[in-house]
Amino acid sequence: MAITDWPAQERPREKLLRAGVSALSDAELLAIFLRVGITGKTAVDLARDLLQHFKSLNGVFLADVQAMCAVPGMGISKYCQLQAVLEMSKRALGETLQQTDSFSSPTQVKHYLQLQLSQLQREVFGIMFLNAQNRLIAYETLFEGSLMQTSVYPREVVKRALALNAAALILSHNHPGGNATPSQADEQLTRSLKDALSLVDIKVLDHIIVAGQQSFSFSERGLI
Repeated sequence: MAITDWPAQERPREKLLRAGVSALSDAELLAIFLRVGITGKTAVDLARDLLQHFKSLNGVFLADVQAMCAVPGMGISKYCQLQAVLEMSKRALGETLQQTDSFSSPTQVKHYLQLQLSQLQREVFGIMFLNAQNRLIAYETLFEGSLMQTSVYPREVVKRALALNAAALILSHNHPGGNATPSQADEQLTRSLKDALSLVDIKVLDHIIVAGQQSFSFSERGLI
């Protein structure tokens, strides 16, 4: 049965317009993006297949072009569209943080950093550079490491913060292993960076660890 043959209240687009986008399941959201299914399968069926194959929405976005094209009904065009959607989400949220006080918007900051970091399979260390009003100047990845660890150099962080005329920073890195709990090394690094930056009057507002859809905020736990 095609989606057009479903009762109107059950069709993803109509459901979105009636109840809002948050009322849709992951499969329904993905089905709206896909628009059409394949022979014998609706767009919702195809979306469910994708979610089962790649384990989650995050897995769908993480899939490389070869893996995506191997799924019946998908191809280079859909892969490019998915990547464009992800990048637009990053940029739109980044624009919002350029206009608002990041320290007063912890949920938006977490969402932004999850978009930046949650898909990566290598550990990276990124920084949100903020102005005196805690508005985003730029987000940059400064260090990349192995699957389990990366080396971060306080001198390079201070140098880049001064170059951007930043007044405050929000530190971030990912744990590809899936556990957002900080290690002793993470806590020591945070203290070292905070001490180094304080010498040039730059504040560290938070350090957020991202592990998939989980996140850990040093500020919320009283560790900064």
